[in-house]
Amino acid sequence: MIQHQLIEACKQNDRRAQLKLYNKYCDGMYYVALRFINDPFEAEDAMQEAFIKAFQKLAQFTGDVSFGAWLKRIVINKCLDKLKARKLEMVAINEQVLGTVEEEENWNVDDHVGIDEVKASMQQLPEKYRYPLMLYLLEGYDHQEIAEILDISQVASRTLVHRGKKKLQDELKEKRYGTGY
Repeated sequence: MIQHQLIEACKQNDRRAQLKLYNKYCDGMYYVALRFINDPFEAEDAMQEAFIKAFQKLAQFTGDVSFGAWLKRIVINKCLDKLKARKLEMVAINEQVLGTVEEEENWNVDDHVGIDEVKASMQQLPEKYRYPLMLYLLEGYDHQEIAEILDISQVASRTLVHRGKKKLQDELKEKRYGTGY
């Protein structure tokens, strides 16, 4: 069954089609959730809730983006809802004080730094930088999308990503050259 037919069957509440669609995307969406919620049980819970919401809102899926991208957005939003429920508060940024941060492509770290080391260091960042940076670097969202997802301005998104990159870069340099290891 091709994807379009599978989605149409799911819209008709075909349970077998829903199970096929779930099985096709559950592993990938679990890992997306796990990147945001560092607890495997909480991540699975968020993923399950996201699938339930996706099946309830499937009529709103227009096909403008791939189904996987649409579902990923729901999973990320569900993760952020769970984090907010845990009293996660994004720090408000005073936009009058901030200028527009220019994107810097000066992203130099030691060649021996691997992706696992970057991800581990990213997990150590303060939450106000971690989530915008994850959305930008790992999930590939632009600042407009990050602003919508996190309910912040694009200026705040640029600033948080910029500052998060600097903190991450400093952390990686300290680990490599400082007392880290």
